Amino acid sequence: MQDRRRIAPLTQFELAATGREVVDPEGLARLADLEWLPALVPGGVHESLLAAGRIEHPYFGDNAHGVRWVEERTWWYRTRFAAPAAEVGERVLLDFLGLDTVVSIWLNGARLGDHASQFRPASFDVTGQLREQNELVLRFSPPLQDLRAPESIATSAAILKDIVGSAMSLGDADDEGAESPPGVLSGDLALTLRRKGTFSWGWDFAPRLPSIGIWLPVELRVQSRAALDGHHVRAVSVDAKSRTAQLEVAVDVDVFAQPEPLTARLVLTSPTGRRTTHQLELDEGGRFRSGTARFEVTDAHLWWTHDLGEPDRYDVHLDLVAGDGTVLDECDDRIGLRTVTLDRSADQSDGGRFFRFVLNGVPTYSRGANWIPADMMVGAVTDERCRALVDQARAANMTMLRVWGGGTYERDAFYDACDELGLLVWQDFMFACIDYPSDDPGLRAEVAAEASHQVRRLRNHPCLALWCGNNEVHAIHGILDPSFAPGDWGYAFFHEVLPDAVARHSPGTGYWPGSPWGEGDPAGVNGVLDGDRHAWEVWHGVDVGAGGPTEFASRGEAVHFHRYAHDNGKFISEFGIHATPELSTLERWTEPGTLALHSDVLNNRNKDVPKNKGDEMMSVETGLPRNLREYLDFSMATQAEGLKFGIEHYRRRQPHNSGTLVWQLNDAWPGMSWSIIDYDLTAKAGYYFVQRAYRPVLASFTHTETEGPRLWVTNSLPRPVTLRLRVELATFAGKQLHDERLDVTVPGLASLPVWTAGTDLETGPDRFAWVSEETGLVEANRLFFAPLRDLEFGAGLLQAHVLDSAQSRATIELCSHGYQYLARIASPAPGVSFSTNYLDLRDGDSVRIEVTGLPSGFDPRLLTATGYAGQPTPASPGN
Repeated sequence: MQDRRRIAPLTQFELAATGREVVDPEGLARLADLEWLPALVPGGVHESLLAAGRIEHPYFGDNAHGVRWVEERTWWYRTRFAAPAAEVGERVLLDFLGLDTVVSIWLNGARLGDHASQFRPASFDVTGQLREQNELVLRFSPPLQDLRAPESIATSAAILKDIVGSAMSLGDADDEGAESPPGVLSGDLALTLRRKGTFSWGWDFAPRLPSIGIWLPVELRVQSRAALDGHHVRAVSVDAKSRTAQLEVAVDVDVFAQPEPLTARLVLTSPTGRRTTHQLELDEGGRFRSGTARFEVTDAHLWWTHDLGEPDRYDVHLDLVAGDGTVLDECDDRIGLRTVTLDRSADQSDGGRFFRFVLNGVPTYSRGANWIPADMMVGAVTDERCRALVDQARAANMTMLRVWGGGTYERDAFYDACDELGLLVWQDFMFACIDYPSDDPGLRAEVAAEASHQVRRLRNHPCLALWCGNNEVHAIHGILDPSFAPGDWGYAFFHEVLPDAVARHSPGTGYWPGSPWGEGDPAGVNGVLDGDRHAWEVWHGVDVGAGGPTEFASRGEAVHFHRYAHDNGKFISEFGIHATPELSTLERWTEPGTLALHSDVLNNRNKDVPKNKGDEMMSVETGLPRNLREYLDFSMATQAEGLKFGIEHYRRRQPHNSGTLVWQLNDAWPGMSWSIIDYDLTAKAGYYFVQRAYRPVLASFTHTETEGPRLWVTNSLPRPVTLRLRVELATFAGKQLHDERLDVTVPGLASLPVWTAGTDLETGPDRFAWVSEETGLVEANRLFFAPLRDLEFGAGLLQAHVLDSAQSRATIELCSHGYQYLARIASPAPGVSFSTNYLDLRDGDSVRIEVTGLPSGFDPRLLTATGYAGQPTPASPGN
């Protein structure tokens, strides 16, 4: 919450570096002898050095290794500013909204204090310390300097590293050529004592590049003699039928001058402009006061995810009013009237318990993805970039994003966009993949302060559905201690400190100890009977709780996406398959002519180990690629087909399965990863396959030798749907073998088989099944009867025609002659978006694609249509 009346940002900073030595306050005069550069604030050291031409871009080529020295230096920021106007009885605060990470601060040569957390702000009362002209100096020390990993954490990590490395086929840790598991297990475990995003130190999706600097704004804030210190506006209950809501408002006030009677006044404005005013009486006496009130809202406009209704929001204005009527402070907010609960009732027919989000009393099926930081250099992330990614998630029919616990709490623009577009947020606290020394009193106090700040910051967002204690800490710790007995591994954080913060500061919001987490399952916390699970049998090739086959004909079969069919989990909060981005993205970030199949340059873009997992899966699905273009297409096809297969399987299990969150939505640098949107905001084939599989109503096929082809309809809406379906079987050469129409009604929140061909209908690699629907409620879908490598697509021709164009946009028609697989328009530049892409087109099919975000002056006739590298097909440009 901010006082919107008198806030002045400080942005004109300079930057300089020294070695690792500590400089005391008396040594500040030496700073005049340093070489100072303009600093980007908000921003980080890397961004400032890049803007000043002192480093090459860390993402280009192998430059990330060449900037390792940045994390080893001491970095200084300084600025000069005039004191703001302040009257007697008012106070001036100096607010640092985001310092990354270990910093000491001086004002006019006097030390203000120290801070050591990326995850909470630092605020200093500088009333009486300001002069007409002021100098502010900040010193950032190397983030892990003088820290030593706790012995218990290091011992556990060493054991786990061997176990995980063996499971991932990395070789014996004692072997000279053995690869290390990417991520925290192979890093300096002193990082467990530092509240900074663990991904900073390198992960399996990006290189080591720990950010440093002032990554969020610095502000001077002038307050009157009392100030609003926090507010929580929430719907205690809603009734969608009667359109009423019971609203609870809680207000906290800081009275730092003379005591006096105070009142809080709330003005609530509906989406239609209807205003109501409510008074809150505050406690009398004392510095910190509070007040609460409940009232009913009639003709309530509820907040829904975009598939269930409108994400309507109310404007909230709060005034803090003195006894004489003077408004001492005010703030504005936007809230949504909704309730979100987690249904964990018994699943009588399937066993175990549900894990289902219930919005305004309506059970939902969560369709979404995991969100990682949008840049390794977190200060480089803009509100516009956050919004663009959330827009793409919404366009992909997603209803939930999970903010992953190895990154950062996101900037306000992310949550605002989710509020506006109707996406729920699963919010992890920032702990990931390793034990944490929760018995350390200093760290425990820091975590408690961080949790209180973040819960209070985000509690009014209607998108916020759940707070989760960590990412995979329980799952990894459980390898050593499946009892999860209290101890110095994070137990106090996940089962005491964090749930206490949520209960105190955001009553009514759900808390979940970790992801994955479940209780009473023989398979442990990542089983299929309770809670959420991470489905990494696929890609990593080891059973992590789903069960199913234990022997495979090859390593490729062990990592193949067909293993999803054996997963009966209740909520899949992580599952994914690695893929390359488009060639244009890779070329933008590498030296011309250096990309080649399995080259060092290409391998450098892949931070997962071992680097041949993709080849193993492709060997079964597409065949091994023979050149770079095949590698890119085969990789993207395998990801796309795998995500399609998994999502369709899990959705057919509705209501026993109640959600899938793809790992991962986005990228933090331009490389190869599990993302479906690359760093340049170009969507991969997997994005468009997910977009179609996440439609609220899904028609999908299964095929077994005993049953033959079978068609299912999955309805994730709360109301019944009636469909007019057409089911066809044809050869890729265009011969029609079967054509049937079905009238189908499917109840809300149900999944049913609606058609079975039986075993009399001949299948094979030369043919496919196809389902379509007349009204457009269901996306057309198909079933292949063999792996991609064996399909007899035949040759074809793909043509593109420009139907319409204007500034930065165009309408393109793709026309197919012969069956086309992965038919698409290649992206010409970063950030270009397509309404649909990477399609199956039958002979004679055509589709219109809306293209937006084209570079200024770009001629749409230069857009190129292309198909699958494994299918010989001439491609033609637009005309």
